[in-house]
Amino acid sequence: MISRSLDAGGRLKRRTACAALLPLLTLPWRSLAQVLGRQARVGLLIEPALDTGMQRAVVEPFRQGLRQLGYIEGQNIVLQVRSADGKFERLPELANELLRLELDVLVAAFPAATYAAKNATRTLPVVAASIENPIVMGLAVTMARPGGNITGISAYGQEVVAKRVQLVHEFVPTVRRIGILANPNAGPFTGLDREIAKWERTLGVQISVYEARGPDDFEGAFAAMAREQVGGLVVFADSNTYTHRVRLNELCLQRRMPSVWGGRDFLTGGGLASYQSDFPAMFRRAASLVDKILKGDKPAEMPFEQATKLELVIDKRAAKALGITVSKARLMSADVVLE
Repeated sequence: MISRSLDAGGRLKRRTACAALLPLLTLPWRSLAQVLGRQARVGLLIEPALDTGMQRAVVEPFRQGLRQLGYIEGQNIVLQVRSADGKFERLPELANELLRLELDVLVAAFPAATYAAKNATRTLPVVAASIENPIVMGLAVTMARPGGNITGISAYGQEVVAKRVQLVHEFVPTVRRIGILANPNAGPFTGLDREIAKWERTLGVQISVYEARGPDDFEGAFAAMAREQVGGLVVFADSNTYTHRVRLNELCLQRRMPSVWGGRDFLTGGGLASYQSDFPAMFRRAASLVDKILKGDKPAEMPFEQATKLELVIDKRAAKALGITVSKARLMSADVVLE
């Protein structure tokens, strides 16, 4: 009788324990991991070198966003950061290195890193930040329902480039040909030719694309612009132009080439202006998307967002050196004026 009573009590205790676990077992597994004390593992992949500018624009805002959501490194989250140091060809290797760390989420900064992440995994949740149109890039079926393992924040893409072209025309109203300096390694320029044709009709100018995969291509590109009488330049933002921004600013001064860039940190005294989404705001927001995924949301069902703040920066030093007069109205409309 005593043996049977103890056995029944043991079964009762086991049933009670299982019942207590049922609420936990119904949670998404990453939330369950957090309940049980497991640290979340997040990776950040970036192509440019992590200099002061990239730390200020990308890494620190992302960390700040995580802290604001209650994630403390070393306590409930581990952040693994990998930079390709400006070497595009290293991105696939670094993406696979991060995957071996059994991440919960991978954050990819800018288009090249996003393509590397896309090629490396079809299952791990990826947050892509500061990219172009995700549908054109082949990352999402629709903005509202991406349908795969990638969601994130778009920095507008062609719309921003159109504004940069317009700014060049505004700064140099007599310009007849505008150049675009671009790196094919940064990603396919899907639909760019079609957009260029529209901009040409709207502004009454000719627009030509000049490719530069690395610093060895800069002199040739600027020589071609001189031959073809390019009067203003739009410089696409990528690791190549960021890493060698000082040299490119110097060439703009030497060639007296008014230029509009893709980020304030590109301007070192030769670039005339920058028009780009607010990088720190985007990467703070990226932390919120990571938080949602860690709590169980699926990237396939998380709408791609668009950056909400665009920043115009004008460098008066470059304007003076280039002999360009920027109107008071335009200076007043700028978010930042570099004196």
